[in-house]
Amino acid sequence: MIPASLHERNLRALLAPIADLLAEREVSEVMINGPAQIYAERHGRLLLTEHRFADGDALMAALRGVAQYAGRTLGPDDPILEARLPDGSRVEAVIPPAAPDGPIVSIRRFARTAFTLAQLVARGSVHRDGADQLLALVAQRKNVLVAGGTGSGKTSLLQALCAAIPRDQRIVVIEDSRELQLPHPQVVQLEAQPADARGRGRISVRQLFCATLRLRPDRIVVGELRGPEALELIQAMTSGHGGCLSTLHATTPHDALARLETLASMSDVGLPLAALRAQIGSAIDAVVQTHRREDGSRGVHEIALLAHSRRGYALRSVYREQDEPAAEESAAARGSGSEAA
Repeated sequence: MIPASLHERNLRALLAPIADLLAEREVSEVMINGPAQIYAERHGRLLLTEHRFADGDALMAALRGVAQYAGRTLGPDDPILEARLPDGSRVEAVIPPAAPDGPIVSIRRFARTAFTLAQLVARGSVHRDGADQLLALVAQRKNVLVAGGTGSGKTSLLQALCAAIPRDQRIVVIEDSRELQLPHPQVVQLEAQPADARGRGRISVRQLFCATLRLRPDRIVVGELRGPEALELIQAMTSGHGGCLSTLHATTPHDALARLETLASMSDVGLPLAALRAQIGSAIDAVVQTHRREDGSRGVHEIALLAHSRRGYALRSVYREQDEPAAEESAAARGSGSEAA
């Protein structure tokens, strides 16, 4: 077996053309569109850099090194790579034939230390009254769903919420790809695994969730809901596991609930829609909407509390960015979709 240190040394050499970007604290993402077009995201803004790989072969060699380090396969038959670098950065790469113009790569970097809500207030990501609302939700063991688009700050907010969990409680974290860094004394982190080249060894988020229920969690944190595991989380929330936290991609609180329905319906349980909506209404206490502002910064846009009625979900906004009136029914709840039968 090749020592991990040798793998890491080889990987550093292969990624030398972008080493400066990967070492820069202000860079949150590196995007590679072929060997000669490399962008970096700083403070929410994308800028073309002068960094280059020598040619396509050099870029492919680097990607093969990443795949080898992560124990993944990469080639014409497996043209999509999901992996992590030694520092925890997440790599997503697509190569020909799926990317006919050449290798496309995104390297998402994560903060070495987790933000707290107080730090998010100091950074202007949320106002003090919004942070107080979030602290109350965590203290009261409410089940919270963090929704937002790609790069809107969902993971940073989720980490800040986890940082507010009392230190005598046991947290079990489930992720498709490990991203969360939680400075908490009682954290158990589980990570899904893809199948090997022979189709063996796959461990899904759903399987991990079933195991989690037997690990005596005080809090269950699912990094991101992407599939049928959503139903397991909903049912855990309704069966006494309070204070659960998770994220999903959605642009409004109402869209988040609709997407949660869709993901849960992918399960083979086959719950009728009315029963599924009743469970979601009982399970989810609040939806926190994040967004990317026009200047590229990220922030909490809305906090909406959820109640369930016979007509559908009722969302009540208790915080909105830019000092908009709170404690009124959100636009999503007023729409006909939120009151669907």
